[in-house]
Amino acid sequence: MILITGASSGLGAALAQLYSAEGTPLVLTGRNEQRLSSVVDNLPGPVQATPVDLTASEKVAELFDSLDQVPDTVIHCAGSGYFGPIEEQNPSEINKLIENNVTSSIFLLRELVARYRDHKVNVVVVMSTAAQLAKAGESTYCAAKWAVRGLVESVRLELKGSPMKLVAVYPGGMATDFWKTSGKALDTSSFMTAEEAAKMLKQALVATEHGFVSDITINRH
Repeated sequence: MILITGASSGLGAALAQLYSAEGTPLVLTGRNEQRLSSVVDNLPGPVQATPVDLTASEKVAELFDSLDQVPDTVIHCAGSGYFGPIEEQNPSEINKLIENNVTSSIFLLRELVARYRDHKVNVVVVMSTAAQLAKAGESTYCAAKWAVRGLVESVRLELKGSPMKLVAVYPGGMATDFWKTSGKALDTSSFMTAEEAAKMLKQALVATEHGFVSDITINRH
């Protein structure tokens, strides 16, 4: 079974479509119940949809309490963007950005490690190339993604010797609704689609008996 967060749109929804087409049992989460339901309605395989606010620790615990088995893979796609010159950014939107990206990732990893550190679970954390390179006009977004990268790399050290593995994913620009909701006007006609990124990521996540790809950067042309 694969658990995908942020599955109501973008990369999460595209991954759900690919895995469901193979008949893989899925548990999908998202903040928007209506959009999540519309994704589920178009999936052919077995799927459970659970709207969850990952910024609330008790809701994250309830999510895992509801599972009837240990997931093989967890793909954390949930997050949001917020852009603009630092002096023009709204404090409440900055707080929301940090909660949606950093707090949600902390609470999710906290729960996963507490429950499954002795299980062979692959935890895939989708960030952004903004976690690798500073970008003007994206200061707080970069700060949030760099924080998540630090979280992932630190928890990896805590899991040394454990069968649980963390996979860090850094996708570049994708043509999704992400940009509309982040307040940044961009021409995304040259960006890769969420479906293209999902195919590349799915291929990269195939492990062997003695190895796995730990860090994945998906760049656009």
